[in-house]
Amino acid sequence: MKKIHHRGTEGTEGDVGAILVSPVCGSARGIRARAPYIIRAESAIIGTTRPRASEKRAMPTYDHASLIEQDKRQLHPLHHPSRAENPAMVTSGEGVWLHTSDGKRILDGMAGLWNVNIGYGSRELPKVAYEQMLELSYTSGFAGMSNPPSAMLADKLAGFFRPNMNFTYFTSGGSEASDTSFKTARFYWRQLGKPAKTKIISRLNGYHGITMAAMSATGISKYHSMFGPLVDGFIHIPDPNGYRYAGDIEAGETVAQAAARALTETIEREGADTIAAFIAEPVQGAGGLVVPDAGYFELVGQVCRDNDVLLIVDEVICGFGRTGNWFGSDEYGIAPDIMQFAKGVTSGYIPLGGMQVTDEIRDVILNAPAEQSWMHGYTYSGHAAACAVGIANIDIIEREDLVGNSQRMGARLLQGLQGLADEFPNIDNARGVGLIAGIDVVQSKEGRAADYEAANAISDRAMELGLRARPLGGTIAFSPPLCITAEEVDIVIETMGEAIAGASGGVSD
Repeated sequence: MKKIHHRGTEGTEGDVGAILVSPVCGSARGIRARAPYIIRAESAIIGTTRPRASEKRAMPTYDHASLIEQDKRQLHPLHHPSRAENPAMVTSGEGVWLHTSDGKRILDGMAGLWNVNIGYGSRELPKVAYEQMLELSYTSGFAGMSNPPSAMLADKLAGFFRPNMNFTYFTSGGSEASDTSFKTARFYWRQLGKPAKTKIISRLNGYHGITMAAMSATGISKYHSMFGPLVDGFIHIPDPNGYRYAGDIEAGETVAQAAARALTETIEREGADTIAAFIAEPVQGAGGLVVPDAGYFELVGQVCRDNDVLLIVDEVICGFGRTGNWFGSDEYGIAPDIMQFAKGVTSGYIPLGGMQVTDEIRDVILNAPAEQSWMHGYTYSGHAAACAVGIANIDIIEREDLVGNSQRMGARLLQGLQGLADEFPNIDNARGVGLIAGIDVVQSKEGRAADYEAANAISDRAMELGLRARPLGGTIAFSPPLCITAEEVDIVIETMGEAIAGASGGVSD
């Protein structure tokens, strides 16, 4: 495991004085916090993950039945009426806990959608957004315009991921970041006189979003079936799933070696002069929590270098502390040409994503002739309030040591999940890195065939008991806020044990 140093943000510029903040999910302590974003001094008494009782505002009273009826007019992501009949109508959140309009309290074991890294109920981030919106809510990033928060966040991120990555483009989320990465890879090769290098290789069960280009890179068939055909030029190869590898393994090969060979053979078959990039998540999320075997990324990185193929690492889920490192790439020593991020950069408090490129790619973009400019953009790129929140969110992760807490609590979570696998005959393959983890629900440990019905039943039962986990086929995924405590991790394990026993008829080994 290779650890990579990140540029720190220590310093006194922008200090607003002694600021009270809460440490990991709780009690106050005094520190000094940098505030390079706009914030009025009189608003500088702030809290992060859990507000003081004196700060809590009166919440509106909701009629649950009326809300459910009103919600029927909304088309939800991945919509089917059977999944929208009685949704959990969340009205508030605090730390790792959600509260619903019908009086339920739920431990959110998924941090929203892998993204509420600092936890719910921060008082700091809304104040930062409010103060910034009072000064400037929005301005275009097109036509030679910019704004202070986007400039400051770009500077903060320069060299933060890798020393040779100092150029950031901001998006509103991960799907936009994927499309941006693909277009940038094609632009790069076109500028270098290799316009035929347009194809993108991704992995089966990889997830990179569900806009048209991002969906075409996503290797999960259920996202394709009703929206095909896919965009031309996207190719899928087996992922490095050591539990259920979908490719062929030659005598003496590890899964990592076989998966890297699949990349080599695909490049040879298609022709290296047609391949722009290979994209991969450090740990696959929505495609079933695939933790790669040791050596995998070292091997595929070398394959990309040998064949003049750009390596895009998708840090949308893994970035900003999720894996017990600042980035999933740190866990595996990945040195990409392009990195894309979203989710944890603002902990979901406001939409923001982005793409970083190496200095070499930056120079190609900057030195292009005017008639061959990088003609790409989104209305909300570099949104002032979103970037201000991004700066404050990263500061919170640093000063609360949420990366360290992710590592410590992740180890406790994985130990508990392994205990469930040891206890129940239909639970297997406990795995995880930091606070992203999963278990497989199987028909038998010998055959390893997934039991999709049981996985859904267990997840439904856990929700009834007050724990939100996410079924992904035969996998149940966990990705709680990084501020989770040891006591709350134990609640996750205890509740899952009860859910498994209830949904499985009480059977255990």
